[in-house]
Amino acid sequence: MSEYMTKVMFWTLRQKFVDDSVELEEKSRQVMYYSLAIGHHVGVIDCLNVALECPLSEYQHWLTLIEDADARRKMQGLLTFGEIVIDASHVNTLAPSFVALSKTAAEPYRSWSRQLLQHLQDMAHEPALYLMVRLVA
Repeated sequence: MSEYMTKVMFWTLRQKFVDDSVELEEKSRQVMYYSLAIGHHVGVIDCLNVALECPLSEYQHWLTLIEDADARRKMQGLLTFGEIVIDASHVNTLAPSFVALSKTAAEPYRSWSRQLLQHLQDMAHEPALYLMVRLVA
C-alpha cells in the first residue's frame, strides 16, 4: 500500500441494529439482546460514521507529539496491524495525551486532538461507543 495514497480513517459507532433475518426464539432473543449490550455481534450490525480523516504521513507526525508511551503505543498499533479499536477501556490511557495536544499542538493536530478527545469523553459516558481506526488506500 503506497504511503502517498494512504489515509487514516476514524469511524464512530452511530447505531446498532438487529438483523431481522436471524430468527430467534424468545429465550435466544434475550441472549441476543444481552450480547448487544456487551458488544458481541450475534445478528447485530454496527453502523459507523466517519469521525475523522487524515493523511497517513500527518497521522505519523501526530503520533510523535504524544509524550505518554502507552498512549503512543496504542495509536501506533494502527501502523502495525492496519486497524485498531478505541473503546471505553482506552479512555484513561489516551485522554490525558489528547487533552495536552488539544491545548498545545499546532494545527491540524490541535483540532484532531480535540475531536478525538470529544469521542473519548463520549465513551466515558456511554461505554458501548467505540472508534474503529483503519488504514485506507
